[in-house]
Amino acid sequence: MIKIEVKENESIDKALKRFKKKYEKTGVLKELRARQAFEKPSVASRQAKLKAVYRQQMNQAEGI
Repeated sequence: MIKIEVKENESIDKALKRFKKKYEKTGVLKELRARQAFEKPSVASRQAKLKAVYRQQMNQAEGI
């Protein structure tokens, strides 16, 4: 359970923003979306490899 302490004289908007940031870091929403539909292990590993290749290319491009 995520708890956010609202500080004195802090606006609700700032507290809500902190809550959203903490909620996103937990990965709950990402996991929920992943569980909505079954993904074959072969498809998941293929996507992971493609993401790794993309990340590697982006890192090489930054190094230029």
